[in-house]
Amino acid sequence: MYLWDLALRKGNLGYIKYILKSSLMKLPIFSWAFHIFEFIPVERKWEIDEAIIQNRLSKFKDPRDPIWLAVFPEGTDYTEKKCIKSQEYASEHGLPKLENVLLPKTKGFICCLQELRGSLDAVYDVTIAYKHRLPDFLDIVYGVDPSEVHVHIRTVELYEIPTSEDEVTEWMIERFRQKDQLLSDFFTKGHFPDEGTEGDLSTPKCLANFLVIVGLTGICLYLTIFSSVWFKVYVVASCAYLSFVTYFSIQPPQLIGSPEGDDLHAKKAL
Repeated sequence: MYLWDLALRKGNLGYIKYILKSSLMKLPIFSWAFHIFEFIPVERKWEIDEAIIQNRLSKFKDPRDPIWLAVFPEGTDYTEKKCIKSQEYASEHGLPKLENVLLPKTKGFICCLQELRGSLDAVYDVTIAYKHRLPDFLDIVYGVDPSEVHVHIRTVELYEIPTSEDEVTEWMIERFRQKDQLLSDFFTKGHFPDEGTEGDLSTPKCLANFLVIVGLTGICLYLTIFSSVWFKVYVVASCAYLSFVTYFSIQPPQLIGSPEGDDLHAKKAL
């Protein structure tokens, strides 16, 4: 959620893409948006997901096509129960026991890195901390924001990341150990090191966007209910089409390159 806010502030909202659980692609209406924005659904079974990720990322390699690819190496949300399970695994395999994050699963990240390394500008290591308490799913659904949200971003240049899988795994585990310490320090001090402040989003601009969305939604609902039968047929056909392409994961043709010229290099980040 807050990555969307970050992308909005940086003018890249239309370019952010998530790797998410395939079960989310079954949500009514939301799944249509996920499909249109070219999010990548995974089953969390590597023998299935590897081919899916490689196929989807093959369409994003053109350096003229901007993309922010959001990858969550932990593979799930943080809970106390999952943390204990992660610590047990760490003890059994001689890995660091983490208190504030889970041990990362590295195969997905390594696959993304291998597929996009030739066109990536950087990897952004993002750590999000919440004041007082971690919001749960219902908080997000009902729009109950935490009192404060702190975002720590470290830019990692590609030359800093090893190339072999074993070395990348070690590098990522070390990054998560540092991330765990970063969060421990945050909970002690109440802020990240060298923390700045981000200005508020423009209220008039946000209000204008909200009114446009509400207005267009209202017009569509009005036309659907009170217009001719042909418009109703069009709406039903559109919904059926979106349901069909989402269920069968049919992607639209990829637009190659940028209309502004072949020498343009768009921002790509993982």
